[in-house]
Amino acid sequence: MTKTVAPQLLTLPGCRPLTAAKLLGETAGIHRFRSEAAYAMHTGTAPIPASSGNTVRHRLARGGNRQLNACLHRIAITQIRHPTPGQAYYQRRKAEGDTSMEAIRALKRKIARTVYHLLKQQTPTPALT
Repeated sequence: MTKTVAPQLLTLPGCRPLTAAKLLGETAGIHRFRSEAAYAMHTGTAPIPASSGNTVRHRLARGGNRQLNACLHRIAITQIRHPTPGQAYYQRRKAEGDTSMEAIRALKRKIARTVYHLLKQQTPTPALT
C-alpha cells in the first residue's frame, strides 16, 4: 500500500515500507501543517535552545508525536550506520564539535525536513465513492 500512496518516502535511505506507513498514518495529512517548522515541532525534532553562558547548545524537544519521532530516529540511526548522506552529515557535525546526541538531533531535524518535502510532493489519492 505504501508503494502506491507515497512511493517517494521509500527513496529515503533507511525508510522501509513499515516506517513509511507509520509516517503516513501518524502525520495524517501533510497539508495540515503550514510549514516544515510546524511539522518539525509536531514530530518533536524542532531544536530548543539550551544555552548557558558562552556555550550555545540546542536540545531535542520532548513534546510532539513520539511515534513520529521514533520513526525519524530509526531512519537516522540506519543512515548513520550505512554510507549515506546522513552518515556524512553526522560525521561532519561531530567533526565540528557536536556531541553524538547533538549530531543525531540535527540529523533528525534534517530528516524531518526531507520527509515534509517528500510528503508535499505526494499526489492526492482519489476519494473512495
